Amino acid sequence: MMWLKLTRSATFVTLRICRKSNIATLRPDIRSISQGFSCLDSKTQTIQPLCSRSPLLAGHPSITLALGLQPKRTITTDRSSWYESIADSTPVYLTEQLLVSAHQMTGLPWWASIVCTTLALRTSITLPLGIYQSIIIAKLEALQKEIAVLARQLRFEISVKAKEKGWSEKTCRFHFKKNLKRIVSELYVRDNCHPFKASLLIWVQLPMWVCLSLALRNLSLGMGHVPLVSEAGLATGGTLWFPDLTLPDSTWIMPVSLGLINLIITEIFALRQLEPSKFQKYVTHFIRGISLVMIPIAATVPSSMSLYWLSSSCVGLAHNLLLRSPRFRGVCRIPPTRSDSETPYKDIAAAFVAKYIK
Repeated sequence: MMWLKLTRSATFVTLRICRKSNIATLRPDIRSISQGFSCLDSKTQTIQPLCSRSPLLAGHPSITLALGLQPKRTITTDRSSWYESIADSTPVYLTEQLLVSAHQMTGLPWWASIVCTTLALRTSITLPLGIYQSIIIAKLEALQKEIAVLARQLRFEISVKAKEKGWSEKTCRFHFKKNLKRIVSELYVRDNCHPFKASLLIWVQLPMWVCLSLALRNLSLGMGHVPLVSEAGLATGGTLWFPDLTLPDSTWIMPVSLGLINLIITEIFALRQLEPSKFQKYVTHFIRGISLVMIPIAATVPSSMSLYWLSSSCVGLAHNLLLRSPRFRGVCRIPPTRSDSETPYKDIAAAFVAKYIK
């Protein structure tokens, strides 16, 4: 006889098969349970109640058994993924409020509201951070000459000490690196230009990009926490070849444009590096790969997200070109660097022609 024990909140089922003196115990996968405590007679194929409740396994998730039993109650224990958790987070909710408020205050159609909001946020937040980043990079570059002079002096002092105390080459190298690191740290503090500050832009821009993308995704799919004024919402807020912002861009115009603009931004940074290191070359190749991967991704998301990504990249390209202007750098008091030029835009065009056309 086969006995099936099933409790209201059980997390396992035990099957006892009596064959002479051998007893086998199986533990099948469990997804849901039914109320009651029953046994299944393998001969008669009938279910017989044994008792009403079992307090031993209370509080556990349950399962559905593929044994022909129909549970009276199903308990689900599915948890949302990390992606959905971020999409339902407070920063994304606040970003939804910002987008809806901007749309209501300006009275613009959704596509124009997305473009204007992107322009406003990037100009008021990321452009000042880009200026600050340029100042830090210029100060770090100006320190390289002073660091080189101090390193030569330190190497001479270490060699004198080594002769006096009989230090080995390994000991000399240890003292040189230790003291040079201390000297460089003091110079960073003196000029207030620690290299970490140069990465402040990415630590602000990336979360803002994620929040805006997820907020537009929620609003496009009708999963937003903020009610829209019109029931149609983004479905009728597009223009030209993308009238419905809730659907992907089937023409691939925005995805391909996004990839091209990101590649142009990457090349502008690459051309600015006069003597790039191996690490900088690897980073440049990685960013190029990301720019290409973004094309098929942008073709599968709602057009509202593609429009935001394209707008953000266009504004970023404009800001990068603006930061190359000698007049603008002078107004912002950005220290001069080796890569500065009086005709930066002509130099960029000539570099592009020399690298990709000739």
